[in-house]
Order: sequence, then C-alpha cells, then structure tokens
Amino acid sequence: MLDGVSESQFTQVLNIEVDQIIQACNYLEDGYRPKITVIIAQKNHHTRFFQRDSSNDNVPPGTVVDSGICHPRNYDFYLCAHAGPIGTSRPVHYHVLMDEIGFSPDDLQMLVYALSHVYQRSTTSISVVSPISYAHLAATQMQHILKASDDSSETSSIRSGGGGTSTEAVQVPELPKLHKAVSQSMFFC
Repeated sequence: MLDGVSESQFTQVLNIEVDQIIQACNYLEDGYRPKITVIIAQKNHHTRFFQRDSSNDNVPPGTVVDSGICHPRNYDFYLCAHAGPIGTSRPVHYHVLMDEIGFSPDDLQMLVYALSHVYQRSTTSISVVSPISYAHLAATQMQHILKASDDSSETSSIRSGGGGTSTEAVQVPELPKLHKAVSQSMFFC
C-alpha cells in the first residue's frame, strides 16, 4: 500500500518501486520472489458520499463504491472505512495497479477494510489502512532521530540545499542503529 502518489506517478511505481521490492526480497534470500499486490491510496480528492434519504448523513463505515464513478477500465474503488461527524467522512480512493495474488474484487476490498481496523491507537476503524498510518508515524519518528543525531554541518548543508547544485547526487545520511530492545518492535507507535 502506498499513499501520496499522483496518477501521473503510477507507471513510476510499477517500473521502479516494484523492482526495488523484488531486489529487497532477493537480498533477504536468493530466489525469494513473493507475489505482489500494489495498491495506491489517495486521500486528497473532493469526492464525498452521502446517504440517499438524507443529504447530510455520512454513508456507513465499510461502504464501497466500485462502479459508476470509477475508471471504466482500471481497477479502482472508493472505501469509506470510518465513521465521522455528520457530513465529514471522506472515502479513500484506492487504485489497484498490480495483483499477482489474484484477489477477487470483494476479497481485496474486504482486506483493505479489515486493515483499517487494526490500528493500535484506535478502538474503531480509521480512514486509511493501518500500514499507511504506521509508515507515516515511522517517517515522522525517523525525522526526529535523524535531526537529533545530525551534528555535522556538511549533512545539514546538503539537506538544506546549500552548497550544491541540482545536478549533484543527494547524500543520504547513515541511519543510526536502534537499541536492541526496540529494534524488533514497532517503536514508533
């Protein structure tokens, strides 16, 4: 599952990021090639759904729209997984770019809905699948870790864009080692 990807970047995800996932699997074990399903979650759109009998009521959590307003050839669907105050629930637009597993549409939509219920900070479903929320938490935590461990002016200069041109490769700082007590946990939760 990915988010923050525009439709113009879908080909890039399939051509570059899927290849990187396959390379990472081979790094873990030679010849390891699991089946991959790639789904893009788009949260920033202006589509809203309301119940027919009332203009202001949200659709119930778990509502899936996979016809009518969806792309005629591509596999996409909208899922409103969460309950919200009246008139505020926003569905997430999911685009299935690749499905080597061969999920049926109903099974895949059920899986996506189930993944919105396993977020440990909430007792109810959340708007987007939990792995995406955890990825955001991990990225935020890593920003803080890198900022705290960044004491070299060279790295600061590179990260802020100072002293370099746009054609130079950006150096990625080495990640600090996590303490063994948290290295096998979801410490960012």
